[in-house]
Amino acid sequence: MQKKYFDIHAPVFYPSAIIILLFIVLTLLIGKPMEEVFTRTQEGITTNAGWLLVLSVNIFLAFSLYFAFSKMGSIRLGGPKARPDFSTFAWFAMLFSAGMGIGLLFFSVAEPIMHYSNPPVPVGSDVQAAKNAMKYTFLHYGLHAWAIYAIVGMSLAFFTFNKKLPLTLRSVFYPLLGERIHGVFGDIIDVVAVVATLFGLATSLGFGVQQISAGLAHLFGTPDTVAMQVVLITVITGMATISVVLGLDKGVRVLSELNMRLGLVFLAAMLILGPTVFLMDAFIQNTGAYVQNLISLGAWSETYAQTNWQNDWTVFYWAWWISWSPFVGMFIARVSRGRTVREFFLGVLLVPSLLTFLWMSVFGGAALFLEINGIGNISEAVNENIATALFVLVEQFPFSFITSIAGILLVTSFFVTSSDSGSLVIDSITSGGKLDAPVGQRIFWALSEGAVAATLLLGGGLKALQTAAISTGLPFAIILLIMCYSLYKGLQEEYVEMQQLSRRQQKESYRQILSGLVNKRQAKAKQETDEVKDQ
Repeated sequence: MQKKYFDIHAPVFYPSAIIILLFIVLTLLIGKPMEEVFTRTQEGITTNAGWLLVLSVNIFLAFSLYFAFSKMGSIRLGGPKARPDFSTFAWFAMLFSAGMGIGLLFFSVAEPIMHYSNPPVPVGSDVQAAKNAMKYTFLHYGLHAWAIYAIVGMSLAFFTFNKKLPLTLRSVFYPLLGERIHGVFGDIIDVVAVVATLFGLATSLGFGVQQISAGLAHLFGTPDTVAMQVVLITVITGMATISVVLGLDKGVRVLSELNMRLGLVFLAAMLILGPTVFLMDAFIQNTGAYVQNLISLGAWSETYAQTNWQNDWTVFYWAWWISWSPFVGMFIARVSRGRTVREFFLGVLLVPSLLTFLWMSVFGGAALFLEINGIGNISEAVNENIATALFVLVEQFPFSFITSIAGILLVTSFFVTSSDSGSLVIDSITSGGKLDAPVGQRIFWALSEGAVAATLLLGGGLKALQTAAISTGLPFAIILLIMCYSLYKGLQEEYVEMQQLSRRQQKESYRQILSGLVNKRQAKAKQETDEVKDQ
């Protein structure tokens, strides 16, 4: 019987809550000096372990493609008779909204402009700088990023729906640990997952609220201060709490579909109001250049340049996506029952990536178009306040007030969706894998996410957000590498069992056919004998 307010798995819930509470208290007590702590932590991790994150993400993509095109691709999540719980559109909308919504809005203008102004590799012309800017932006939001989510999502979905284990990270390691997943090893895995998820979420929420605050200041002259950002976090976290109380189908699904529709309208508006032909040309060319250079881009580790560019961008992104992967992966798993392994991997890798490429080409391409042609000064706005980049861009085109309001609403909607989705996921982990944790528990984690995001903003702003993602992403990358092997073992065993079952069913079918033929012959022989007797 489920408890009314809290239904916790104590060895996971209490350590996770204590770690998070200690972080909040220490950051607030220490105050300003925490900025230096965050800076040194980030530099140490990125300098010494950046290569591991680059290698890991390439391994995740290789495994994803292998599973998609191997003989195991025919396995269906939930068993041969399972059918999808959600329509394809709703499925894409939910995984896309949970996966990268805030990041797309925050960086879609700023990142291409920053790569254009500060090229990651030497370039000979502005044109080459623009091409490279889009290639590296695509790298950070393309197949490598979605492969991280795909591996975690498939692992959780498979072991939950096919092996009937709890929906929690420990279940993924059953082929390696066996029943020990229910002991201390499993508890440690789940605690790491909760902390990584919460800090990854807080990073995204921090970016989102910075952009909302900057947008309001740009449009209405409201103060763009940390205090204002904390107020906004409080208000929007309250909205997310209402959504999380409503649950997955009534709250998260409805908001995700709203995000998708609002996002498509926003995208179409920029495409129509902006330099349409240039943007469509850019989408095709950018995508082709990305595909052509996929291996070299993915393996680039800035070995000979010896700058901090990759640490500030690529390594940060890989750590951010990895730290966010328990949340996105578990959320995707919950809504993917009934999909085949092949459908899952190709759907998660290709559709969101292509939509992301279109989005980046439209918004980033429009910014580069203005910059190259000397119209407006987007780079100056980005250098002054990265969070205002989107609003400065739309200001250059007609109906800018309306599109700016739409942008603020979209960021807010993505904020709410990310927060409530994350709460549902953390609830599941801290309750021992239950799909529907009590309402009180959902509210607790929704408020905790807002509190950590606010604390990070108070304790160091953008640098604190980046450090939180990197410091939790690194240890979880090692867990994900082990997860790849565990998933391989699990799918391989499932495929062998499926083949054995198919052979047994085939033999049974042949037996029934032969038995039918024998019975038919016997009946015919009896009929002929009866006819002879009658004569």
